[in-house]
Amino acid sequence: MFNDVLAHKTAANLTELRNKKPLIHNITNFVVMNFTANALLAFGASPVMAHAPEEVEEMVSFAGALVLNMGTLTEPWVEAMLMAGKKANELGIPIVLDPVGAGATVFRTATAMKLTESLSISVIRGNASEVLSLAGEDSQTKGVDAVHGVDEAEGAAIALSQELGATLAITGAVDLVTDGNRVLRIFNGHEQMGNVTGTGCVATALTGAFLAVDGDSLEATATSLAAYGLAGEEAAVDSKGPGSFHPALLDALYHLDSDKLINKIKIKD
Repeated sequence: MFNDVLAHKTAANLTELRNKKPLIHNITNFVVMNFTANALLAFGASPVMAHAPEEVEEMVSFAGALVLNMGTLTEPWVEAMLMAGKKANELGIPIVLDPVGAGATVFRTATAMKLTESLSISVIRGNASEVLSLAGEDSQTKGVDAVHGVDEAEGAAIALSQELGATLAITGAVDLVTDGNRVLRIFNGHEQMGNVTGTGCVATALTGAFLAVDGDSLEATATSLAAYGLAGEEAAVDSKGPGSFHPALLDALYHLDSDKLINKIKIKD
């Protein structure tokens, strides 16, 4: 049986998000900026993509959440992430980290470690290989793609969550979310989501959106991933392939409503 309470929580979070329209500050990569911004708008949030060190502290002070995405790293961007993250910590603004490609190169792995050591992060969302890399286990990614399954990283995610005091989310065919004690699995989603660049990055950004309205990081993460997965399912119905799936996903996010979420969300304890 799926968790009916969390299905209703998903609907409540979406309603709250669309009523408040919080600003979500993204320091993200060039590949996904436009897609991420449009997905946040369709979901009900207000996106901003600001990565200049000269303004990130000021910008994050207006935000409901900060999303740090390592997709196209440079040293100035790392500096900006640290500056924005420290300001967010000072102001009590939740941070979501997407350690894109951790384990693929020394620079990416070291940056992910630096961010987790320097900042108090609410949620880390990655694929199984990235999470294993952050946990210090012998893991390599295939570029920025996972070569491990979600279940392989469950133990590492629980241990890392306990160590960092952060919620860990591993996305895959079935998503796993843990706060180090409780483990939730999300069964919403569609395989077509893996055929479009940036869908993982969008998952991280939408998690930031729900964190801006829900103080329970475990449930905010699980409900955001479930809502996003449901949008993927609905987008796949009318699309013919990746080209048509991309805009269909934005439309599906826009058309999510409480009835759909309550009746179709699939989260298990």
